[in-house]
Amino acid sequence: MNTTDAQHGTVAVTIDGAIATVRFGHPKSNSLPGPLLARLASEINELSVNSGVKVIVLRSDGDGAFCAGASFDELKAVTDARSGREFFSGFAKVILAMIRSPHFVVARVHGKAAGGGVGLIAAADYALASDKASLKLSELALGLGPFVIGPVVQRKIGQAAFAALAIDAAWRDAYWGERHALYARVLASAEELDTAVGQLTTFLSQTNPEAIKQLKSTLWNDTDDWDQLLDRRAAISGALALSAHTRAAIEKFESR
Repeated sequence: MNTTDAQHGTVAVTIDGAIATVRFGHPKSNSLPGPLLARLASEINELSVNSGVKVIVLRSDGDGAFCAGASFDELKAVTDARSGREFFSGFAKVILAMIRSPHFVVARVHGKAAGGGVGLIAAADYALASDKASLKLSELALGLGPFVIGPVVQRKIGQAAFAALAIDAAWRDAYWGERHALYARVLASAEELDTAVGQLTTFLSQTNPEAIKQLKSTLWNDTDDWDQLLDRRAAISGALALSAHTRAAIEKFESR
């Protein structure tokens, strides 16, 4: 099943037994405009009430970037605090859908991830990556900050590693991600990555669904207030997106 359109990106969902795959794509390095974020959240929520599913694989199109994060076109189109808050709330809705699903979410990360893409990886219960899956939080360089994705990234890698990642906005290689528990494993090729994903999801598909549900709840305990927390963070990012500094930084970044 394919949804959305080429302009806003695509989301395809397939179900094979107890394994569901959610695959997203966008021509601009798999970036995440609002309609794509909304569809991702909707599809994950729909799969979460499917009792026949035990595991969800989140992946993206192509062999280039896994996810470039926020859509610059939509960031430039933000004209007031309300629209800015609404745009960044899209990331919050996907994160909440992932962590509140009773199914395990496994991220297959084949290439670079920036900004919101790192947030998606952190919101997965288990992430497998290729050695090309370097990552960075680029928000500060754009005059923003990783506010919405911050709680989930910090929870996954710890405060010190999150601070380092957020402050200098530099690329880290995939093995940095593995050392800091963002990636559970790093594989040497796309073929090995697919094999590892297949083996893990086959194992999980044969596991007691009640055990999965209970373990999932344990992994994400103490996040009941994240609806309000992420909404407040979206408001911060939305306001910053209106600043002249941020708009100039985006223009400069796009002209490279």
